Amino acid sequence: MGKPIFSFLRLLGEAFRDLAPIILVIAFFQIIVLQQPFPDIGNVVVGLICVVLGLALFVQGLEMGLFPIGEAMAQAMARKGSLPVLLLFAFALGFGTTVAEPALIAVVAEAAKIAGEAGAIADTVEAKGAYAFWLRITVALSVGAALVLGVFRILVGWPIQYFIIGGYVAVIVITAFAPPEIVGIAYDSGGVTTSTITVPLVTALGVGLASTIKGRNPMIDGFGLIALASLTPMIFVMIFGMLA
Repeated sequence: MGKPIFSFLRLLGEAFRDLAPIILVIAFFQIIVLQQPFPDIGNVVVGLICVVLGLALFVQGLEMGLFPIGEAMAQAMARKGSLPVLLLFAFALGFGTTVAEPALIAVVAEAAKIAGEAGAIADTVEAKGAYAFWLRITVALSVGAALVLGVFRILVGWPIQYFIIGGYVAVIVITAFAPPEIVGIAYDSGGVTTSTITVPLVTALGVGLASTIKGRNPMIDGFGLIALASLTPMIFVMIFGMLA
């Protein structure tokens, strides 16, 4: 009993340490620069405790569940020896985790709201719902495609930098043709897709595959999937804007 409690207390301390810089920044500007007391300090303290506790539990959950199962599934798929099954697994993992991302859900809902107010789409519940849904599906498809490409890259051993450089060149070119209203949303979508749910499983997928395949180095070949998953939504969403 003592060891799990000690381990969790250590996680709480690490979570508080990680949050300490932003806490100090907020406190400095609130007290020194604005020279005002915190509004409703009781709720602020309770909220801070919840954040520290939630971060500690989240990290613990990653270590206990998501990282091990992600690596185990990737290794099992690699041993199965079926390329179509492995690529299908990568696509399904990317699509499923992205669709479930809370950050993406929030961003597409806000994008639909603003698009309705700006007149880019009809300002109705149905139109905004359809816009948010298809934008979310577009981003999820892009991440699925990114993982298929990333897994294939790991299998054949191609360097990641060529994909990243080529991808950003494509982003620059497509930006010149995309509607200005969609460019900012497209760029933001690359960040929100790689959040709390997607990152642990995608990282575990890459490391698990590189650890299993002979001749691959997990440090060199296992990472880079997150970069691809951040890049492709920008391309897909701008194309979505051009078509929609």
